[in-house]
Amino acid sequence: MKALLSVSDKTGIVEFAQGLHALGIQLLSTGGTAKLLADAGLPVTEVAEVTQFPEMLDGRVKTLHPKVHGGLLARRELPAHMAALKEHGIETIDLLVVNLYPFEATVAKAGCTLADAIENIDIGGPAMVRSAAKNWADVGVVTDAGQYEAVLGELKSQGKLSDKLRFSLSVAAFNRIAQYDGAISDYLSSVKFEDDKLSEDYVPERSLFPGQSNGQFIKVQDLRYGENSHQQAALYRDLHPAPGSLVTGEQLQGKELSYNNIADADAAWECVKSFELPACVIVKHANPCGVAVGKDAHEAYAKAFQTDPTSAFGGIIAFNRTVDKAAAEAVVKQFVEVLMAPDFTPEALEIFKPKVNVRLMKIALPNTTAASATAWEQGRNAVDTKRVGSGLLLQTADNHELALADLKVVTVKQPTPEELQDLLFAWKVAKYVKSNAIVFCKNGMTMGVGAGQMSRLDSARIASIKAEAAKLSLQGTVVASDAFFPFRDGLDVVVDAGATCVAQPGGSMRDQEVIDAANERGVAMVFTGVRHFRH
Repeated sequence: MKALLSVSDKTGIVEFAQGLHALGIQLLSTGGTAKLLADAGLPVTEVAEVTQFPEMLDGRVKTLHPKVHGGLLARRELPAHMAALKEHGIETIDLLVVNLYPFEATVAKAGCTLADAIENIDIGGPAMVRSAAKNWADVGVVTDAGQYEAVLGELKSQGKLSDKLRFSLSVAAFNRIAQYDGAISDYLSSVKFEDDKLSEDYVPERSLFPGQSNGQFIKVQDLRYGENSHQQAALYRDLHPAPGSLVTGEQLQGKELSYNNIADADAAWECVKSFELPACVIVKHANPCGVAVGKDAHEAYAKAFQTDPTSAFGGIIAFNRTVDKAAAEAVVKQFVEVLMAPDFTPEALEIFKPKVNVRLMKIALPNTTAASATAWEQGRNAVDTKRVGSGLLLQTADNHELALADLKVVTVKQPTPEELQDLLFAWKVAKYVKSNAIVFCKNGMTMGVGAGQMSRLDSARIASIKAEAAKLSLQGTVVASDAFFPFRDGLDVVVDAGATCVAQPGGSMRDQEVIDAANERGVAMVFTGVRHFRH
């Protein structure tokens, strides 16, 4: 057997080559890889000796040769192929070990020049990988150091690679080529090209939305069904998922997550991790039905549950703090589908152990002190997508954070310091409620949530009805409206319910009418200058 090794990332390659050599496999290699193997005392033949053609053009051309690709592509069971190899003095290559120039890592660096990006586009590597992967029935192709152990294991135990392993290696190879070419396409079609700035140190400006979008997703699992039992479904994750995202979590116990579980869990997790204080979010049908902050997880849960105990039944619960014994004892009393937290104490896990169907998810919060990617990479990682008929909508994520300084008081009455803090809390919750959204809050707790109605007036009425059903008084509450009040009637409903302070974006043709109504009713109103539609 003959193996060709040519790697950019040399992690583990010497040990792997030593394992191959111990099995009597002849080693071919190129450039730096060949030198590394030779320095380790391994007998290695340079590819240039095989091709009788030197590496040239600063290494741009070294393996693009019939003696390489013929050896990879020839079908061993076809006499004509083998005769052609013999006629031209070409020997077969049975194993290819290649990983590619670090294009993705290069363009992710701050200050990456266009010249550096172009030079890190691998040509010979992908060409060899494609040749070997196409001829998977005869050739094994290794594209990641994580595959070394499995390959050596089969070679040691069987003397060859099984059809199953060679096929899986081929699939992984073509997946890697697709990822690599997608990254190149994303980069080049995002560059705002300026032909008068083509020096070696030219760092191009890039658009967040490239001319061709090549999103790469890896299947995590098939799901039993989709939103309804007659629909098929599967869960995929980003090729490089953002730290602290739902798909990076670990399920500790419980039934398999369903399509709806995952969608609701994502809504709950994204909301709860936006709070700095200990917080709890309860979600039902993609909407927060209870959100609160407290001195610890237990208090936050008790307040969140109080908002809407009826809707909380069978809900999704998320904490941004470790679930301890006290929190677990409170939560376990209700029917919960999914419970998420950065961690669970051993006592909490014991409490839920008898509840074998309850899904416990451990998800690490994102590390805000970690080294950040480039601004472009951060922006691309925060792009939201939505499918439309034969198309895709892309937008930057709604990650706007409101500060006290952003609030513009537009009424005679001024908000109290306590009301201002509750307004910031209510505004943060409103961002995660389906439009039209009306959120009543007081003392770091939702008191009534109106979501997803066709009119803002109906959302205001529903929020009041929810509070009444939960036996919560809305007297002295604040209200956040995710978009402006088009008429005064919505304002009148929330004030009639007991609100004393309202936050809304402003921007309506009838803003003055609504401001006059607020002054008439003796309540404070602030404009945020930004809306939070969530469709």
